[in-house]
Amino acid sequence: MPYLQLDVNGRYPVDQKKALARKLCDSYAAMMKVDIRRISIAIRECSDGGVWRTIDGEPTPVSVLMCDIRKGRPPELRMALAKQLINDCVEVLGLREDRLNVEFTQHTGDEMYHPTLGGYSPEWSEGEQ
Repeated sequence: MPYLQLDVNGRYPVDQKKALARKLCDSYAAMMKVDIRRISIAIRECSDGGVWRTIDGEPTPVSVLMCDIRKGRPPELRMALAKQLINDCVEVLGLREDRLNVEFTQHTGDEMYHPTLGGYSPEWSEGEQ
């Protein structure tokens, strides 16, 4: 944790996905003040027609970025992070900003286990942002 999972329509080259993973990790680590080694990124290519949302009464292909994070982050910081992550996805993959939602799921530190980082994640504190 944190775990970011991007569900997209279509397929992308590995180098492009790697560049996006780097950019998302850099943005997240800088804004949320976390150890970059704790961040996991998944880019799930659901193929054409794999992710939909009804827009103006019509099913429309879209993308969704799920962010599993530690509980306690202020809404203003989550909004700023969402905007930055969307910008990263637009810049690297060419996704449409108006067709990409960011959804946050918040957990306590003891719900995130990292064997190589000593076990459970520490609880979030205001000193981190």
